[in-house]
Parts: sequence; C-alpha cells; structure tokens
Amino acid sequence: MRRKTVQQVGREPHGSNDDSDVLDFSANTNPRVPDGVEDVYRGAFDSSRSYPSEPPTGYCEAAAEYVSCDPEQVVPTPGGLAAIRRAVGLAVGESDSVLIPCPSFAEYAREVRLQGGKPSFIPQNQILEADPASHALAIVCNPNNPTGNAYDTDALSAFAARCRDSGTPLLADEAFLGFTDRSSLAGTNGVVVARSLTKLFGLPGLRAGFAVATDEFNEALDIARRPWNVGNPALATGSFCMARKEFIMTTRERVHTERNRMHEALSGTFDVYPSDSPFLLFDVGDREVEKLLHRARDHGLALRDATTFRGLDSHVRVAVRLPAENDRLLEAFDV
Repeated sequence: MRRKTVQQVGREPHGSNDDSDVLDFSANTNPRVPDGVEDVYRGAFDSSRSYPSEPPTGYCEAAAEYVSCDPEQVVPTPGGLAAIRRAVGLAVGESDSVLIPCPSFAEYAREVRLQGGKPSFIPQNQILEADPASHALAIVCNPNNPTGNAYDTDALSAFAARCRDSGTPLLADEAFLGFTDRSSLAGTNGVVVARSLTKLFGLPGLRAGFAVATDEFNEALDIARRPWNVGNPALATGSFCMARKEFIMTTRERVHTERNRMHEALSGTFDVYPSDSPFLLFDVGDREVEKLLHRARDHGLALRDATTFRGLDSHVRVAVRLPAENDRLLEAFDV
C-alpha cells in the first residue's frame, strides 16, 4: 500500500446512526445479543492485563466449529473487514484486475484500489457466470449486500472450482451467511472466507472476526497477521457467541418471519427485492429518495440511502429489526 495511492482513494459511506433518539434501520446488525454475553465480556477484564494467547487456540477452535472447518485453517482478525483487507493485500498488486460484484459492499473496490489494483465490475446476479481467468482475485458477497440475495450453493461451488482451475483466489465475504442455514465455503481449496461476528450477534463495536483459508494462502494469512491482533475481551466474547446455537436458530426464525411480513407490506408501494438477509432493498421509483429519508427521520427512523451503492439511483435499504420496531417503519410509510 503506497501513500500516494491511498491519498487518491478516499473513503466510502456506510450505514449506522449513533443518535440515541433515532431508531436505526440503516445498519444491519441484530438488535439482540446472546444472553450472558455481557458477563463474559466483563469477565475478560483481568485477562486484558496480559497479552492474548498466541495463537488464540480456543477462539480458532470455536470458529472452526461455527463454520465447520479445521481450526488450523482459521486466522483471527479484528472484524470481517480486516480479513478482507488482508486477503486483498496478499492477492492484489499494482494494476492487477479483480472481479467485483455490483451493487455490493463498496469496501471491496476501495481495498483493491488501495493496493493499486483495478476493479472489474460485474452485475452481482451474473458474477458466478464470469470468467475468473486473468484476474488476480475474484470476490463474492454471500448473501449480497445491499440486494440481500444468497447464491445457489451448487452454482457457487462450481464458480469456486473454476476460480481454482484458473489459479485465481476467490474471496467469499460471508458476513450475513449466519442468518441463513446455508453451508459456508470455509475449508474449500482456493477460497478465502471472511466472517464477521458484528451482524448476527449484534456487537459491531467488538471488532471480532476471522478468515478461513487452506494451503499456501492460509500460511500467508497467518504469517501476515499481526501478533495479538484481537484482544482478550473480543476473543472470549466471540468464542462464547459462536457456541450459542439456540440464539442463532431463534434469530434466523425471527428474521425470516419479520422479513416476509415487511416484504409483503412494502411491496404494495415499492419494488422490493427478494432477500435472504436481515435487510430489504427497495426501489422507490419516481419518488425522491431524499424526501423519503427525511420523512422517516421525522418519525424517528434512520434508513440507508442505497443510492451510494454502484448502479443504484432510486433505492433505499432497511434492516429487519424487532416486530414492534418494524411496525414503526411500516407505519411511517403508511403500509
């Protein structure tokens, strides 16, 4: 990463609102956390006076159980984005081309540009049909953000195989996969999986995540990882959360039910995208996005302006929250 390149790239806008008087539908984090998680976090205070174990074996074992891979394939990171940055940094050099879906998480293209690479944008619903040859890296977001759709498992595995045959690493961002019952690509040869504990467990400030890779890429990720890169509270809390199977199942059921209810209600007014995620994207048509955002704000709600995503010019994204909170959103739109 070079200073002049970094200065030219800039930053990308994101959701989330820190105003305590506003109900935040702009960030896709679980409004609930597992029972007992605060006690675990507070209980890790004493261990914070020492460096974390190196490597943090217990955390790696919890992560491996969580995504069904070998503990040796897990590389702890302070959040999923840290795993994405490290994978891009190891795969992409100056002027290298990278397959990137659009619309999708804007940080993919930013990370590629920070390394001096060149994003090659492909419509997200066509990314699995793209030819990975001649690209330094291919990226998929499953389920995709902001559209919400998860990819067909067989089609995704076939794309991973084509990437492997082409010698092109595949980076699979599975930040929202925990909200589904679909299998992870973790442990698949030629694939680097990035996972975050932010979304499913409602702890965005924890900064805990991990990468999963095999063979040489796993070795490179592990060597490049800074020692003690995840603090003891995050390691303890993350390990605890990943083992909360009942919480995960309850969350999936609630999100599924509420998402379907919101989709049906909003579809009477807007063009709402199908979703497998804890959020919904909809096209507002000839209405002004800015006016809709202000209208929601007048009702104490913060929505995500999705026009900041590449290829979207009349779209809004809303999180799927708790039933009573979702009622407030639907009432604000008179649906």
